[in-house]
Amino acid sequence: MKMKRISFLPALAVLGLVMLAACSTPDGQPQANSEPVAPSQVSDFDTLYAQNCAGCHGAEGRGGASIALANPVYLAIVDESTMRNIVANGVHGTSMPAFVQSAGGMLTEQQIEVITSGIFSRWGRKQVLDGANPPSYAAKAAGKVDHGQLVFGVYCASCHGSEGAGTPKGSAITNDSFLALVSDQGLRTIVITGRPELGAPDWRGNVPGRPMTDQEITDVVSWLVSRRAENPGQPYSALNDAQQSKAQHPEK
Repeated sequence: MKMKRISFLPALAVLGLVMLAACSTPDGQPQANSEPVAPSQVSDFDTLYAQNCAGCHGAEGRGGASIALANPVYLAIVDESTMRNIVANGVHGTSMPAFVQSAGGMLTEQQIEVITSGIFSRWGRKQVLDGANPPSYAAKAAGKVDHGQLVFGVYCASCHGSEGAGTPKGSAITNDSFLALVSDQGLRTIVITGRPELGAPDWRGNVPGRPMTDQEITDVVSWLVSRRAENPGQPYSALNDAQQSKAQHPEK
């Protein structure tokens, strides 16, 4: 009996310590670090990006439904204040919403700053342009639609087709759904920076040794914009409707 009583002593000692620790926390009071952080108090870039940006721009900024933010060329042509305004106030007429509370979003000004500065510090590379003089982020002059079609034929048709309807190498960039969802500036950004996540080069890589000029980019964007359906629906445009009718009734 004495041997058995002695074997219980270590277990009783551990139990006593557990009970003592439990008693050290007053009833009804949470332990340290047990309370969840309020959404407005989240200040970690990874968390904020994952919750608000990754759905469209991809995990780690690698791109998805929208452009890759981890594209150093893009970050080299857009200044940080412009990026901050886009994140805060969204882009009207597109699927990019406003995120700042003052514009109807859920994030504070401080959280907008965390996202913006984090994108540049994590994915920007100042030397990416390698001495090149890039086109301006925004257009400086009016575009010429007719010339834009010629420019498209030189720089873009090999992948996207002569009318932009797509090829096995590239998507249909004149697709009415796509043009309805992307802004004029969005088109310009894509032409300048490319879509590296999709294998599309930037303004320097379409024709080797012959980068696009600022005006050529402006003109090709004007041509693409001219192909946008005014009221896209299903079918998306009068042109698509006419083509479908002709295919079904070739005798007419």
